[in-house]
Amino acid sequence: MTRNEALNLLHKHLKNENLRRHCYAVEAVMRALAKRLNGNPDSWGIAGLLHDMDHETTKDRPGEHTHKALEWLKKYEVETTITDAILAHGWGYVDGNPKPEGKMQWALYCADELTGFIVAVALVKPDKKLSSVTVDSIKSKWGQKAFARGVHREQIEMCENTLGVPLNEFIEIALNAMQEIHEDLGL
Repeated sequence: MTRNEALNLLHKHLKNENLRRHCYAVEAVMRALAKRLNGNPDSWGIAGLLHDMDHETTKDRPGEHTHKALEWLKKYEVETTITDAILAHGWGYVDGNPKPEGKMQWALYCADELTGFIVAVALVKPDKKLSSVTVDSIKSKWGQKAFARGVHREQIEMCENTLGVPLNEFIEIALNAMQEIHEDLGL
C-alpha cells in the first residue's frame, strides 16, 4: 500500500479534521521513530496514518475499534506488520487485542498518546503554535494530572523499557516530527 492509497482510505472513512490531524501527527512521529529504531519509515508511517481510521465508525462500539480497520484493509495489499501494529495499538482498550510486540508495535502504542499531549501543550501557548513548544514545556505539564487528563502518561513512558528510548528523547523525536508538519496539523 502506498501512502497515497492510505491517505485516500483515511479520508474515505474519517471525516473529522481533528481526527485526521491526529493520524497525520502519529504518522510523522512513526516515520521519525522508524529512522531512530532502524525500521521502515514507509510501513511505520502507514501504520500511524491508518491506526484510528475506523474511529468515527466504531466510537459507539469501542470493542470493534481496530477490527473494522483491519476488515477494510483486507481489500488491499497491506503488510502484516502494519495490520499487526494497528491491532496492537488497541491493547488494554479493546478486549482481546494483543499486547504489542516488537519495536513498530510498541512505537505506535506509545506515540499515539504522546501526540495528543503535545497538541494539548501547544493549545495552551499564547500563539497556539507547535513552534512555541519545547521538550521543557512538555515536561513542565507532565506531572500536572489535571492537564490533558485523558492522556495515559504511563503508556508513553513505556518507551523506555519497550523501545530503549529515554522519555526525553522520545518526546523530542515526536515534537520535532510534529513541528515539521505543523501546517498539516493546523498548529
